[in-house]
Amino acid sequence: MSIATLQGGTVDAKLWLPMEEVESAALDQLRNIASLPWVAHVAVMPDVHYGKGATVGSVVGMRSAVSPAAVGVDIGCGMGAIRSSLSASDLPDSLASLRSAIEAAIPVGFNAHEDRASLSAELRARVASLFSRFSGLDRQVKGTEGRAQKQLGTLGGGNHFIELCLDDEQTVWMMLHSGSRNIGKTLAEIHIARARELTHNAKLPDLDLAVFLAGTPEMDAYRRDLYWAQEYALLNRLAMFDLYCGVMRDAFPAVQFEAPVLCHHNYVAEETHFGEELFVTRKGAIFAGTGARGIIPGSMGTRSYIVTGLGNAESLTSASHGAGRRMSRGKAKREFTLLDLAAQTDGVECRKDAGVLDEAPGAYKDIGQVMEYQRDLVRVDHTLKQVLCVKG
Repeated sequence: MSIATLQGGTVDAKLWLPMEEVESAALDQLRNIASLPWVAHVAVMPDVHYGKGATVGSVVGMRSAVSPAAVGVDIGCGMGAIRSSLSASDLPDSLASLRSAIEAAIPVGFNAHEDRASLSAELRARVASLFSRFSGLDRQVKGTEGRAQKQLGTLGGGNHFIELCLDDEQTVWMMLHSGSRNIGKTLAEIHIARARELTHNAKLPDLDLAVFLAGTPEMDAYRRDLYWAQEYALLNRLAMFDLYCGVMRDAFPAVQFEAPVLCHHNYVAEETHFGEELFVTRKGAIFAGTGARGIIPGSMGTRSYIVTGLGNAESLTSASHGAGRRMSRGKAKREFTLLDLAAQTDGVECRKDAGVLDEAPGAYKDIGQVMEYQRDLVRVDHTLKQVLCVKG
C-alpha cells in the first residue's frame, strides 16, 4: 500500500515514501500533475525528485492524452543486465585493463563510433528495420540519420554507466544504463515545444506539462517518433551488450552468458488499469507487473537489484528506477571533494576525477531505504555490487 497521499485538483497522488522526504518543488510538480483534467491516476515512487515539468519517479495514467514532459527528454532510457558463467575468483586482481578495453570498445560521453558498430547478424537486421523508418520521423531531424547510426552502441554521459558486478553468490554480472542518445533527446524537445503551443494547454498551471490529445495529428506524430526512439534505446543497449560481451570473451574465452534482463524507465505504454485504457508514462519508473523482471540500480558505489514485479495495481504496476538523486549536480560538485569520491567508490575500478564528482554516491538517496519502501511492489531476486564502473 502507498505510504502517503497528496491531494490534487483532479486525483490524489499516491506516494511510496513519507511526504516529508519529498522536496517542496517536487511536491508542487506532483500537485500540478494530479490537477491535469485528463489524469486518471498518479503513483509516486520512493526515488522521486524534482525534474523538468514532471518529477522523476512519477507514474501517470491519462485518459486519451500524453504529456511528453512526463516521459522525459531521454526517451526509452533504461537498464540491461546479463548474468555470466564467471565467478569472482575468475577475475584478475586488477580490473584496470578490463575497464580500458570496455572504454575502447564502447564510446562514452559525446563520442560515437567512427562508423557503424560491428554487431551480430540478428542485431544488424533489427537495426536495419528500425532505420528503414527513419525518413518518416519529424522533418526537423532530417540529416541526422548518420549521427544516430554512429551513436547506436554508445553510452553517453551523466548518470549512464557500464558495470561489472558480483551478486551475493559471487557470480559475475554485466550491467548497463543508457537511452536514446541525441536522436531521442532531439525528438523529445521537438514535441515538448510543439505541445506548449497547442491552445488546449494555454491555461495549464505549468506549460511544461502540456499534453497531446488522442485522435489529433500532433498525437499521431508524437507516438510515431516516441515509439521509434524507445526502440532505438533498446537496440542501443543490446548493441552495447554485443560489444561488451566481445570484450569479455577476449578476456575470458570460456565465458557463457544468460539472456539479458531488460527494462525501460522513461517511456510510454498503452495499458489497462482499473478497467480503463490509459496512456501510462513512467518517468524514472519501471514496469513491475506480476512476474516481470526488472533492474533497480543504486549509484556507482552502492548496491543494485534484479527484481521481479508483484503486480501492485495501486502503483499502476510500477516500481522505482533507482535510488534517485537527493541533491543537484551543482550541489554535489560544491559539497564533495575528490577525496570524498575516492572514499565513496573504494574497491570499485572507476574514474575518480572531477568529471564524475556530480555522480558521487553521496549525491543519491539511500538505495536500501528506497527498496524498503517498495517491498509491496517488487521481490528482490539478486543483489549486485559493482567492482568496475565506466562513466561517460
